[in-house]
Amino acid sequence: MIRPIIALAALLLLQACSAIKLGYQQLPTLSYWWLDSTVSFSGNQTPAAKEAIDKLYQWHRREELPGYAALLQRTADLSAGSVQPEQLCRVVDEVQARLDTLMRQAVAQAAPVAIALGPRQLSHMARHWEQQNEEWEKEWLQGDADARMERRLDKALGRYNSFYGELSAAQTALIKTQLAQSPWTAEWGRRDRQRRQQDLLSTLQRITQSNMTQAQAEAQLWGVWKRWLQPPDAGQRAVVQSLSQRACENLAQLHNTATPEQRLRVARRLRGYERDLLELNRP
Repeated sequence: MIRPIIALAALLLLQACSAIKLGYQQLPTLSYWWLDSTVSFSGNQTPAAKEAIDKLYQWHRREELPGYAALLQRTADLSAGSVQPEQLCRVVDEVQARLDTLMRQAVAQAAPVAIALGPRQLSHMARHWEQQNEEWEKEWLQGDADARMERRLDKALGRYNSFYGELSAAQTALIKTQLAQSPWTAEWGRRDRQRRQQDLLSTLQRITQSNMTQAQAEAQLWGVWKRWLQPPDAGQRAVVQSLSQRACENLAQLHNTATPEQRLRVARRLRGYERDLLELNRP
């Protein structure tokens, strides 16, 4: 239940804002389809699930879009010059705080729906994840180390090119070096992915089998969210923290190699996102 909502949360923040401008009004419908493909709601469960999604959407549009626009404005201003990793980490911290606010609302809406789930839905979810994991493994685990690195590099370059435009050979080499030094591996990624899935599935089983109140179900779902961000295992937690810190350092390093034209492109892109969100917030 909560996994698609988290993906929705990321969509609602910074990714593909021009697409959000076109598709934002369709998010309740798209979110229901996404959730239904994962959970397979019964006819009796569908109205409550749609109502929960719509309430979250209405709250988000009313309360959160102005804050996201302000964040984009500050980030655009920051991108005009050189940056320090600490500055980028503060942006990440603000994004995380907004995600926490969103997830507080999301678990409040999701809890009654989660309570109503049955064994059929949980079995469907497990099978759905098995299929998704197979696709994930085909993408990230196939081939030797060089082939995996090339796929990671292609994806990273695609993300950076969408903001900076075409990167130089030196910038491409820098990104490849950063990826090679990253503590992330496909094997670790698979374990962490499975950890999160099992955590949510076992939590939903407790909720549906223990006759919990809504407040208790909310607390359980909130615990899933926090554990997704901060794994209980010290070793996994250290990797997550290292990845977060390196992300700030790597982006600062790349941004500080950017030409004035590349920085201007980033700033224009972010300000375009800001305008999109402000327009979406208009009555």
